Amino acid sequence: MTDINLPLILGAALIAMASPGPATLAIAGTSMKAGRKHGLVLASGITTGSLFWSTAAALGMGTVMMANAWLFATLKYVGAAYLFYLAIKSARSALTPSLEDHDILEGAQLSLKRTYLKGLAIHLTNPKAILFLGSIYALGLPKEATAMDLMTVVLALGCQSAFVCHLYALLFASKPIVAGYRKSRRALEGIFAMLFGAASIKVLTTTASQ
Repeated sequence: MTDINLPLILGAALIAMASPGPATLAIAGTSMKAGRKHGLVLASGITTGSLFWSTAAALGMGTVMMANAWLFATLKYVGAAYLFYLAIKSARSALTPSLEDHDILEGAQLSLKRTYLKGLAIHLTNPKAILFLGSIYALGLPKEATAMDLMTVVLALGCQSAFVCHLYALLFASKPIVAGYRKSRRALEGIFAMLFGAASIKVLTTTASQ
C-alpha cells in the first residue's frame, strides 16, 4: 500500500461527492420532501451505485466502455433521459399550488423500495462516474497494484461515499431546513427542475475522452 496514493484518491472523490450534482440534488430534495427515512434510503441507493462503479473501474470497465462507443452512448442517453424525467417531476411539483395536495401525491407514490431504486438509478445511469473513478485510479494506483490493494481502495471509497451521502440526508432532513423548504417549496422545486435539466444536458454532452 506504500505506492498507493490513497489521500489523492479519497480527496478527489470527496470533492466530487460533496459538489452539487444529480446525486446531492436528489438527496436534498428527497430528504426535505419525504423525510429523513427516505433521504437515508435514497443515499443508500446512491452509495450502492457508487460502489458498483468503483468496483467496475478497478476491474477496468472504464477502458472497456471507452473502447466500445455504443456501450458508453447507451448509458449516456439513458442517464440523460432519467435526469430529464426528474427535471419534469420537479417542474410539475413547482407548478402545484397546494402543498397538501403535493404531499398526498408524494405519499401515495413513494415507497422505500422505489426510493432506494431511484438513488441506485441516478448513479448507475451517470457515465461520468466511471470515467472519473477510472481517471483517479490511474493517478493514484500503481500498475503493479494487487487485488488486495484494489479491494482496499474500493472499500475506502465506499465507506467515504456512504458517510457523505448519508450526512447530506441527515442535514437536509433537519427541522430548520424542512421548514424553509415548506415555505419556499415552489421556488426550490423550480430550481431543482433547472438543475436536473442542466445535469441532463451535461451528461448528454459527455464524451468518453472527458
